[in-house]
Amino acid sequence: MKGDWEADKAVARAILGNRALRRRALAIGLIITLSLLVLGLWVIDGWLGQSMLLFVLWWGICALVTLWVLLFALLDALISIQEVKGTRHK
Repeated sequence: MKGDWEADKAVARAILGNRALRRRALAIGLIITLSLLVLGLWVIDGWLGQSMLLFVLWWGICALVTLWVLLFALLDALISIQEVKGTRHK
């Protein structure tokens, strides 16, 4: 169990420390968010309309994924600012 946690932390450090990986993760998150939106609005709208539970669950998941992308974008912006400030002081 502890090894899994250490491996997860190593992956997080690798992604957060590499601008290209952060931007790739953001792009994938944006594609997933837009795909969920398109699916919910045009592809499975009839299925979602059959049950209030399905509707709330689907759009709740969409909201959580969107929130994750927004927070990750904010984190990327803050890390980028920190990197720029760090290069100025050297």
